[in-house]
Amino acid sequence: MNIVIAGAGDMGYHLAEQLSYENQDITMIDLDKDVLDNVSSHLDVMTILGDATSLEILKTANIRGTSMFMAVTTSEKTNLLAAILAKQLGAKRVIARVRNHDYLAEENKIYFQNLGIDNLISPTMLCSGEIFRMIKNSTFTDVFEFEGGKLNVVGITLDQSCSLVNKEISEMKNDPIFEDVKIIAIVRDQMTIIPRGNTVIRNNDHVFFISNKKAVSSIVDLLGQQKVTIKNVMIIGGDDMAFTTALKLENDYRVTLVHKDKERCKWLSERLHNTLVINGDYKNIDLLIEEGLEEMEAFISLTESSETNIITSLSAKNHGVYKTIAHVDTREYIHISHSIGVDSLINKKLVAANQVTRYFRKGTVEAVSGIYGVDAEIIQYVITKNNRVTKNPLKSLYFPNTAIVAGVIRGEEVFIPNGDFILKMDDKVIVLALPGAETALEKLFH
Repeated sequence: MNIVIAGAGDMGYHLAEQLSYENQDITMIDLDKDVLDNVSSHLDVMTILGDATSLEILKTANIRGTSMFMAVTTSEKTNLLAAILAKQLGAKRVIARVRNHDYLAEENKIYFQNLGIDNLISPTMLCSGEIFRMIKNSTFTDVFEFEGGKLNVVGITLDQSCSLVNKEISEMKNDPIFEDVKIIAIVRDQMTIIPRGNTVIRNNDHVFFISNKKAVSSIVDLLGQQKVTIKNVMIIGGDDMAFTTALKLENDYRVTLVHKDKERCKWLSERLHNTLVINGDYKNIDLLIEEGLEEMEAFISLTESSETNIITSLSAKNHGVYKTIAHVDTREYIHISHSIGVDSLINKKLVAANQVTRYFRKGTVEAVSGIYGVDAEIIQYVITKNNRVTKNPLKSLYFPNTAIVAGVIRGEEVFIPNGDFILKMDDKVIVLALPGAETALEKLFH
């Protein structure tokens, strides 16, 4: 598959990195030579220095017949124009990254489809949705929902007080809770482990569970975690993501938003009807305490500085805030997300890149979720025809060792399958896969 990506920043880089595991032919276009040099030194891709809205540059990238063109630069206008031109020049599918929320309204999609743009994607909107899920399931650092929450993947770091620590996975099978719950991945010393029966849970492991909707609360009980109901949320920052996050949260929580720019605060207060907007320096912890920091159950740092977001979140944690979430623009921070001290780190570009990767998969893929700081992704396949996966139990399918079938959705029923489970037509299969497993999985599910 030939893929052209316009924009070699974090989002474009992450897309190219994910696709490089699958031996795709990738071309990246960017105006910044240093950025392209960095890409070339780390990834096996072709790079073109130039403007993605230039017909000459697009033709140089062999856009005619390209399987997919993605415009993910930081300029919305560049992305839209480049996507329109790419389609006219023969790209089979085009995707554009946008900021304007109106463009994403269901009734407005037809306008862009008429221009030849197949999909629009907004990192800001997707990130706000992720934050909402994290607040709703506040005990966990990572939350992924499938089919409206029929199956949930959640992550949490275990300490010595947890009853699972120093136990083998096989020892847990007698506990009735593990009929509806399964451990599907462990992050230990920045390494991702697919657990087997003889795998031992260790202190400070970051463990990922899959469960049905009812069993999520059972995981909290199993781990002996404190249950905290979030009512009060403080957000610092005033850009588009802070606005969309407050807008999403304000009808369910008491939200206080602190931002340093007076005019922007005025703009925000006119559009946020159930949010208390405070004009002030969010780096001033005394000010935040004055505005109720110590009464908050959740603190969300969404300023333009990754370092400010991390430091203020750590300060909030020190003042008794239960749940802290910090947005980071630096990819390197994501890899230490489970040991840095902040409950959850999030990167809007990686969230958006994970959303886009589902369009590349062979087989019928409905969703792809990358996991922050983890070299793995969760893929949702649909069984569309009778083949060997519907005729043999899972243990007989030569499933790659670097992947695990985490759960199955069959209509309104959900299953946490064992090796004897047999898939059926129309099943939706949730698979956790490490890099390099995709080719084997596509052969199974294609």
